[in-house]
Amino acid sequence: MTYPASWEAILKAAKSVYDYYDGLEVLVDYNLIEFQSKEDILKFDESSKLTFRGMSTIIKAPIIITFYNQLDIIDVNVLMTVEEFDSADYEKFNKSLCTYLDSIELTMHRIG
Repeated sequence: MTYPASWEAILKAAKSVYDYYDGLEVLVDYNLIEFQSKEDILKFDESSKLTFRGMSTIIKAPIIITFYNQLDIIDVNVLMTVEEFDSADYEKFNKSLCTYLDSIELTMHRIG
């Protein structure tokens, strides 16, 4: 990521993907969190990391993304179920997901 992310920014990122995942699950640290709406995500208590996972309707593959509170790194895992990721090396993987991850990061810095 470009900048370290605050907890509030991470929550905004998780909220922003809500409509683009089938079976979205959110974990705070290693605990699966139950929630009823995307607005509930903004109420999660601060912790060291947040993970969201599920079937991305944009990438068309299961994906897991973990954000770390106050750090500028994330972990991304994509199940290689689609041809695009079947033999992806580091460069191909980054080119495939760069715009997707940039879009998520931009939502972290939006006002409101």
